[in-house]
Amino acid sequence: MAKCQNLVVSLVLLKTAKMRKIVIALDGYSACGKSSTAKLVASQLGYTYIDTGAMYRAVTLYFYENYIELTNPKAIADALEKIDITFRFNPNTQHSDTYLNNLNVEDEIRKMYISERVSPVSAIAEVRRAMVRQQQKLGKKRGVVMDGRDIGTTVFPDAEVKVFMTADLYTRAFRRQKELIEKDEIVDLDEILENLKTRDRIDTTRAESPLKKAEDAHFLDTTFMTVDEQVEYVLQLATSSIIKINKIEKPLEI
Repeated sequence: MAKCQNLVVSLVLLKTAKMRKIVIALDGYSACGKSSTAKLVASQLGYTYIDTGAMYRAVTLYFYENYIELTNPKAIADALEKIDITFRFNPNTQHSDTYLNNLNVEDEIRKMYISERVSPVSAIAEVRRAMVRQQQKLGKKRGVVMDGRDIGTTVFPDAEVKVFMTADLYTRAFRRQKELIEKDEIVDLDEILENLKTRDRIDTTRAESPLKKAEDAHFLDTTFMTVDEQVEYVLQLATSSIIKINKIEKPLEI
């Protein structure tokens, strides 16, 4: 209890004081809790949350709706020139929604037909380079929490806090199915398992910035962890890093 209380007090002091901000990179497999954790960590620190996975999903949606062939480099390059992805705060959900060319696509990009197509699109070198440039621009001033596959290895290799997250495959599948049910989309568990296996294979074997743990990243298996426990773990790392880089001599405590 005392540890949690000290963390809360530390967060209040860190948010009210003028301090150098950091980049927090959460990488890992699909459905292991990255996005949920990243959103809450960003909220607690008063940082900006950037869902890089949503960016690749938005590109996938654009390619799907505009019949872009993944084997046509010119069509891909032309399409990327026409894609503008932004995030806008939604007061109803208290989170940011993804906008593709000024259209809110937050719900659409979470559907299963996008999940089935996003890994091949994400594996395209030009797509990744375009998204990495946008992500680096968004995080240039620090004070961001980013989750994805290559944040700690490619996008921000100098991130002050890096966490590599994973979980048991069946646990991940159940979590994804629960998310889909909450959005009124019923998908068989076996289909979700196959989708996760395929995405894992593509994400870890692609030539352009594959999914892998950065050498200096903390490993976090979330199989038996609640979201609150995941958030507390990352916040402990973040507050320690912020205290260190701001050269605070005494620990923040009650």
